Amino acid sequence: MNTSNGIKILLVEDDANLGKLLHDYLEAKGFVISLAKNGKEGFEHFRKANFDLCLLDVMMPIKDGYTLAKEIRTINREIPIVFLTAKSMKEDAIEGFNAGADDYITKPFSMEELLLRLKAILRRTKGGALNTDQTQFTVGDYVYDYTRQILEFGNKPQKLTSKEADLLRLLALHKNEVLDRSFALNTIWGDDSYFNSRSMDVYIAKLRKYLKDDPTVEIMNIHGRGFRLIAK
Repeated sequence: MNTSNGIKILLVEDDANLGKLLHDYLEAKGFVISLAKNGKEGFEHFRKANFDLCLLDVMMPIKDGYTLAKEIRTINREIPIVFLTAKSMKEDAIEGFNAGADDYITKPFSMEELLLRLKAILRRTKGGALNTDQTQFTVGDYVYDYTRQILEFGNKPQKLTSKEADLLRLLALHKNEVLDRSFALNTIWGDDSYFNSRSMDVYIAKLRKYLKDDPTVEIMNIHGRGFRLIAK
């Protein structure tokens, strides 16, 4: 996803050092960042401008992240909200999602992990910079025709089922990027239940078998996140 497209993020973080670090890193990645140091200030920022995503610390003075998220939700029920927190207890995660969170990242975290999470959420909500009408793909030495559901290597065509075709297209659209597991499940199966998740793993295994003739092509498992189709 090309992040240099004016995506505006409200960042609310009371730790001045972390706030500046996040601000500078995300700005360098092409985002437009508005930084606030507490929940009260964050809500004032939110009321004065239009944002595409909110990145909120949980434990803040004056007004915590949960309270701020609930207030934001009274104005905008659709905007993605990601919590940053030092807490990792399940109850805290549940409280965060009840407050309207779309994702939850526990400190300490890597900047790369944060960026991947933000990209996945923005891709779901804004479509990113993906050409979602694309039906013809090159995957290494394979040619993939989504409309015909044909994956071809040399003169050897492989007919795919509808689910296989949908999943390979999604991987190809995100080639060399992380395809978020939940995003893939919701896009193709309609929800990310346990049973659908297991079903998707079966289809991933089938796609790996179909792609084995080109050793430069690989579908990698990205632990806790999803999959990455590595290909030229």
